[in-house]
Amino acid sequence: MSTAAAAAAVQVSAARARWIRVLVVLTLVSGTNYVVWRWLDSINWAAWWLAVPLVLAETYSLVDAYLFGATVWRLRRRGEPPRAPAGATVDVLITTYDEPVDLVMRTARAAQAIRGRHRTWVLDDGDRAGMRSAAEAAGLGYLTRSADWSGRPRHAKAGNLNNALLATDGEFLLVLDADQVPDPAILERTLGYFDDPRVAFVQTPQWFSNVGAADPLGSQASLFYGPIQMGKDGWDAAYFCGSNAVLRRDALMQLGVVGYVRDVEQAIRVALRRAGAILAVARREARSSAPALAALDRVSAAVGTARAALAGGQPVSEVTYRFQREVDEAGREVVAADTAGLQADLAVIASLEPRPECPSPGVTLVEPTAQWDLQQLDCREWSPLTALESVRALVAAVDVDLADEAQPLMPMATISVTEDMATAMRLHRLGWRSVYHHQVLARGLAPEDLRSMLHQRLRWSQGTLQVMLRENPLVQRGLHWGQRLMYLATMWSYLSGFATLVYLAAPVAYLVLGVRPVDTFGEDFLVRLLPFLVVNQVLGLVVGWRLGTWRGQQYNLALFPLWIRACATAAGNVWFGRSLGFVVTPKTAQGDGRPPWSLIRPQLMAMGVLVVAAIIGVTREVLGVAPTPEGTWVNLAWVGYDLLMLSIVLRAVHYRGPRAERETT
Repeated sequence: MSTAAAAAAVQVSAARARWIRVLVVLTLVSGTNYVVWRWLDSINWAAWWLAVPLVLAETYSLVDAYLFGATVWRLRRRGEPPRAPAGATVDVLITTYDEPVDLVMRTARAAQAIRGRHRTWVLDDGDRAGMRSAAEAAGLGYLTRSADWSGRPRHAKAGNLNNALLATDGEFLLVLDADQVPDPAILERTLGYFDDPRVAFVQTPQWFSNVGAADPLGSQASLFYGPIQMGKDGWDAAYFCGSNAVLRRDALMQLGVVGYVRDVEQAIRVALRRAGAILAVARREARSSAPALAALDRVSAAVGTARAALAGGQPVSEVTYRFQREVDEAGREVVAADTAGLQADLAVIASLEPRPECPSPGVTLVEPTAQWDLQQLDCREWSPLTALESVRALVAAVDVDLADEAQPLMPMATISVTEDMATAMRLHRLGWRSVYHHQVLARGLAPEDLRSMLHQRLRWSQGTLQVMLRENPLVQRGLHWGQRLMYLATMWSYLSGFATLVYLAAPVAYLVLGVRPVDTFGEDFLVRLLPFLVVNQVLGLVVGWRLGTWRGQQYNLALFPLWIRACATAAGNVWFGRSLGFVVTPKTAQGDGRPPWSLIRPQLMAMGVLVVAAIIGVTREVLGVAPTPEGTWVNLAWVGYDLLMLSIVLRAVHYRGPRAERETT
């Protein structure tokens, strides 16, 4: 299907939108009826260890259906875009790290040909001499990280964009990945939306020119870059996808300032909360030094005053200034007292007289006068200044410089390995609006082998889950409930790996062991389940009409090990600080050409277990030892469906991309 045909295929008519709403209602009513019955009347508590996980997985799927229904309920059909303003200035930012120079330059030269007033920049995070030379020879702007980033967190692509934001000055920013070749009309078709001063960004689809009709890796994502984004747009929740988007600089800079204030306030509040423990340690170090204890009392009072001032809404800069001044004054008092003590010691040294009572027991004075001098000074309490060292660390934390970051403003969110969703959600929280313009205006390159595709999907899912764990949309102020649900819908989908495990295990347990998680697989079961399944599938067909959504459904189940890994690694990163790393997705096939079977070992094991379970189930039925005939046939159909969905990995493991296929023919 051509890009033009694909675009036309998802232009949802008013009549079709009404049918979609009818199907949504039927799906949710039948699904709710089934799940309520499952909880109330059908759980086999004798096999609770499987029955409860199964009904929880079914409940998860029902919630997923509700979120999908809410998404497509308000499909937004935007017509012809407004005319682009004549005087707008745009910085076209092409992000790159280690992609081939010729690939980046192909995108950059196409960007130079975009109609409208703009300047093209190559943001080379790899700081490559060859990339710099090629960019400068073509008359392109070239940016890499400043020296301020040395030894500080780099924040991957988000850091690259944040560095460029402070080095450019266009009113708008067109962000492109290194492989996304733009259409010359991309600014003409998007800038007009910014006539609405509340619009922060306009997102366009990502379309991949190296994906054939079969799409064995499921890269094209026509359902997402179509009805799903159109539905989110209807809720004013279409989100930035990292490339092929135009953003308003003012919106991003406001986001950066708000984020800076938020981060400073959070750091100060954390530091002041820890002050009690720090001061307790300092008091132990001070021992009997009256000046140090008095200074610590003063610092303790300053902590209480600062916390009260923050709670009262006083400006952070004023609070931190007063607090630091109080600590400095307390420190000067200790210094003055300590200096006076040292001067007294020097006066004593000048007129020493032997006083042998101080030496420790068992010490022999070889040189009585000199040894006594040393021991007499040791009898005295040393400087109480050491008692304030930990307090100095507290003062450093209660600061507004954010010295651990390369720059104070970070408009692009740095809380995950993918900056796009978090940035969009924060913009929506501030009241900014978004636009999804459904027209292919850039064409990129999708991964060309299974290894690269899995790496890309893992990074996407990890980033999304990091955002969910750090900034759950359900509790974010500033979002209306439609926006909260739209963000949750995407995050929720990445939890499906756990439900899939249960859906794989349940039929195996029945066919092999005769374990029934459901009291009956008979008429009561089928009359409730089948309407839900049928209407849900019809809804998917109508929403994704002519879009080829089957491949996406297959991978949603077949990639269950990856979704589970993403959940575990994202949680480890957020809760325990474990590194995820960041590697750019390769744009060409990797490896030596042999099928990487190890990448799909869990799926192969699952398929083997399902086949064996089916054989055993049929054998038990023939021998008359299966619990019920209807239960056997239901679970055999279940196994057949699972095998059909998992089978896509067998095709994917052999796929090497159209370029490799051409080279072998």
